[in-house]
Amino acid sequence: MKRASAAFTLVEMLVTLALVGIAATVVLPYAALVEARAKESELRLSLRTLRQAIDQYKAAADAGLIEKKTGDSGYPSSLESLVNGVPRSTAFGISVTPVVFLRRIPRDPFFPDRTVPASETWNLRAYGSPPGDFSRGNDVFDVSSKAGGSALDGSQLGDW
Repeated sequence: MKRASAAFTLVEMLVTLALVGIAATVVLPYAALVEARAKESELRLSLRTLRQAIDQYKAAADAGLIEKKTGDSGYPSSLESLVNGVPRSTAFGISVTPVVFLRRIPRDPFFPDRTVPASETWNLRAYGSPPGDFSRGNDVFDVSSKAGGSALDGSQLGDW
């Protein structure tokens, strides 16, 4: 007499668990790689956004759209001034609306502490500083990531 059973045997369960385990060992490293690529893309976009805003500020200062004191480089004094805005030059008439270059300061996606304000997640380079010397000065000429470590291509994140 045969007994019909709807349950799995122990061997079938072990084979199924082994297959799921093998699939997990393949998928988990790939998920980490996808996350790292996404963070690198976000870092590239954030750097591009900040550098374009800094260049737009400089162009506005050189064109006389915003006030530039004699002897100043024409670069913003801080990243916050790109968001808060700067008063328009009186040469273009009186306007209460400041010139704003960014809606918000992007955060460095590799910076580990999420409680730190976004403006403090970047290394800032002053106009007179030599290349690669990200020490604070009177203005902001360039930005770089404070995150140590390497990108997927082997380059240093701070060198981007």
